[in-house]
Amino acid sequence: MPKNVLFIMCDQLRWDYLSCTGHPHLHTPHIDALAARGVLFDRAYVQSPICGPSRMSFYTGRYVSSHGSTWNGIPLKVGEMTLGDHLRPLGVRTALCGKTHMAADIEGLRRLGLSPDSEIGVLISECGFEPYERDDGLHPDGGPYARNSAYDAHMKDRGWQDENPWHSVANSAEDAEGNILSGWFLDHADKPARAADEDSETPYITGRAMDFIREAGDQPWCLHLSYIKPHWPYIVPAPYHDLYGPERHLDPVRSAAEKRDPHPVYGAFMQERVSQAFSDDATRGRVLTAYMGLIKQLDDQIGRLMAFLTEEGVADDTMIVFTSDHGDYLGDHWMGEKELFHDPSARIPMIVVDPSPEADATRGVKSSALVEAIDVVPTILDYFGGAAVPHIIEGRSLLPLLHGKAERLRDCVVSEYDYAQRDVRKRLGVEVKDAKLTMLFDGRWKYVFAEGFRPMLFDLESDPDELVDLGADPAHAPERARLEQLLFRWTRRTAQRTTISDAKIAASDATIGEATAGILIGYRNQDELREVLAAAGKGGEG
Repeated sequence: MPKNVLFIMCDQLRWDYLSCTGHPHLHTPHIDALAARGVLFDRAYVQSPICGPSRMSFYTGRYVSSHGSTWNGIPLKVGEMTLGDHLRPLGVRTALCGKTHMAADIEGLRRLGLSPDSEIGVLISECGFEPYERDDGLHPDGGPYARNSAYDAHMKDRGWQDENPWHSVANSAEDAEGNILSGWFLDHADKPARAADEDSETPYITGRAMDFIREAGDQPWCLHLSYIKPHWPYIVPAPYHDLYGPERHLDPVRSAAEKRDPHPVYGAFMQERVSQAFSDDATRGRVLTAYMGLIKQLDDQIGRLMAFLTEEGVADDTMIVFTSDHGDYLGDHWMGEKELFHDPSARIPMIVVDPSPEADATRGVKSSALVEAIDVVPTILDYFGGAAVPHIIEGRSLLPLLHGKAERLRDCVVSEYDYAQRDVRKRLGVEVKDAKLTMLFDGRWKYVFAEGFRPMLFDLESDPDELVDLGADPAHAPERARLEQLLFRWTRRTAQRTTISDAKIAASDATIGEATAGILIGYRNQDELREVLAAAGKGGEG
């Protein structure tokens, strides 16, 4: 039977808002069942805590500073290999249902004479995926994101004739007088969306994924099912809108001390409008009700999808990767959104179900190995039997962990963030080129290098909630120096030589190659040349 991969990504799903990762009130039995069938990687981190750069790292297997797509809307440059580029030569159909947040490198395509609507142009423009149905889930009127005409048509078929049903139906509520209450406004988060459950975005894109699987036939496939929730707008249909009232909300993880003398960059992010909103308990409570409902709806759809795989007879031949592109502060640390490196933002759920017998010994294991988003591409490539290409892919295959042949892959994880396009940069008076943050975490110490400012430092052993910044504490200067050296070593990696592997370079002999080509550099006479060629087994002619 052919092998398949179902690569499921949620948008803005925190690592700890699942019952299998410890949430006491939000029960997610279908996602928990995936963890029981596979390995739950409990310490997985994104390469950037913002949608676009994180996803480009997920799809390329490369760090942000390697692929260069440093923020939302910054194109992934033509020439960067993605998951589909690695899998298509293996005969694997690699397709997308849902979101990528990809911005096409139109200038690069034009420079190479490629049309964005040509066969190769489409693949480059869609992150290497065949766009079975792309839906980035952001369709505001007049906004920068393309409308999903297929979803519009679906809603019109269901009787909604609104000009933009994504906005006015799926992501809006309605009051008793018939007024539309936009889900963009946080005050409406605890109200039911106008759309029925089955017409809303999560069930819709699940159905489209099922359509793809039905149509795929016998060709091996890798489907990226990329949900656009529980990302904002925070609003969910009935009956999910009121399942989780305040009695089931967790208290925010934050302290007054964090506000007294924060790191300048952190302090500036606390001043953002979204952070101020989530610091208000009433607003936070309304959003949490919707956020938890969106996750519950998502879990129900995972159950629907898993039952479908079984009915189609492909469950035993399909690897499942379940993860998120980043987290959501939800008021923790006086923050809203994501973007910095506390665990609510940068740590993600990661579950991998390998159906092969080699993985039987690790089913149900919770692994504490440090894992990165860039590990997904080499894992899938390895699963399909593709050769490793470490000069291109910087992540590492998880199969040794899944098969019980290793307990760890690395000593630290790294995440990067470019805040040049945020108001924070302007408030701090930082130049575009210096608006950079880099986080290194070794399993205990989380170190954040902030260009132009002192570093941040957290000891997650004594301070698991990351409430005490030790970045200016003289007593921890040695620890900061050690971590800075680790980060410096990481920055010195060779990341851009992607056209030739280290192994090929190691196997070559430049001296002999030049000599046999007649390029004679440094030889004093022909006898010396004959000796070199003879020693290399090339004969003594010359």
